[in-house]
Amino acid sequence: MSRWRWLHRVDRSTLPMALMVLVAGFVVSACMEDEMLDPELLEDPEDAIIYFPSRGDVWERREPAEAGFDPILLEEAIDFATANETDLPTDLRAYLESRAEGREDQEITGPVKDRGSMNGLVLHRGYIVAEWGDTNQVDMAFSVTKSFLATVIGVAADRGLIADLHERVAATVDDGGYVSEQNASITWHHSLRQTSEWEGELWGKADTADRREGVDRELHEPGAFWEYNDVRVNRTALSAARVWKRALSDVLDLEIMTPISASRSWRWHGYRDSKFEIDGVEIESVSGGGHWGGGLWISSRDLARFGLLFLRRGIWREEQLVSEEWIDAATTPGELSPTYGYMWWLNTAGELWPSVAEESFGARGGGANLLWIDPTRELIVVIRWIQPDAEDGFLEKVIAAAD
Repeated sequence: MSRWRWLHRVDRSTLPMALMVLVAGFVVSACMEDEMLDPELLEDPEDAIIYFPSRGDVWERREPAEAGFDPILLEEAIDFATANETDLPTDLRAYLESRAEGREDQEITGPVKDRGSMNGLVLHRGYIVAEWGDTNQVDMAFSVTKSFLATVIGVAADRGLIADLHERVAATVDDGGYVSEQNASITWHHSLRQTSEWEGELWGKADTADRREGVDRELHEPGAFWEYNDVRVNRTALSAARVWKRALSDVLDLEIMTPISASRSWRWHGYRDSKFEIDGVEIESVSGGGHWGGGLWISSRDLARFGLLFLRRGIWREEQLVSEEWIDAATTPGELSPTYGYMWWLNTAGELWPSVAEESFGARGGGANLLWIDPTRELIVVIRWIQPDAEDGFLEKVIAAAD
């Protein structure tokens, strides 16, 4: 059991928040109640420190050997990654346009930027133990964006803006998107699981533009079929913005990115026509991916901060930014797709990454772009632009170095 999980075994209802902050942010003090102490933690005082990187580019490092890694094996893992850099061209607009050629509703309507070179980080207990390439480089994150979308919805649920995830979206969103017989019973739970089967058109694209299980297939009732569909994800993003009554990029900034001291270089884009009004103010609705452009543009270091927030069970220093209940819900396997939670990918039964812990989970996007979290080892890995079929081999080598 990791020390972080041990800390969260304490009944927090019996402790004042200030005390929990002390436990989460500093060395566990011997003056606390005896039941707060684990003798194993006292063997090395460093084990009792919960580290968070400070603002700016300052991030404490640990030499691999100091952190318990085999330096040679870790270097071999990085060499493996760089040898398996994606074969996607740097001109991503040309790539996306070529992929969409001859298909309906595939016009690129959001901004696109050229991709950079491979880069990545390995964090252990929050400290950097390996870093290669330009990790401040801002790149399109493609469907990694979906895990950020789910998080701002989670914060809305934590705040009571969404009373119940099993509540119909139409109960709080009245914009015509959920009035049809097909769409009326869609819940937030369906939307987050990608089982909504929402039917319609949004921002000039029909849901058929991304029906990956068959354009002409018969739709099921909401909750009865799993399909990865970016039009429906974008509909969920619009619904979330209506609940928040503001742009989700602003929500993410205020609720997550500023509190975790992320850089100011990230951006969350929509499409050229994805605008709507709330109280007379025009707002951009962001996209949940990038294959029509847009989506989250972010550096590896900022992704690592976001991953550390989830490793720390939603706490950043003294603040509980995302509830533990939400994190548990987001990482619970779906019945129809056990490797998918609330827009997070899960290694259920080792299906996604056979060589690593089944408890691990990640945010994944085309490219491939990956934020991977292993709570059992307190590990975070960020890697950009690796061949998708090399993900498991790379993670396997990182784990070999850690063991």
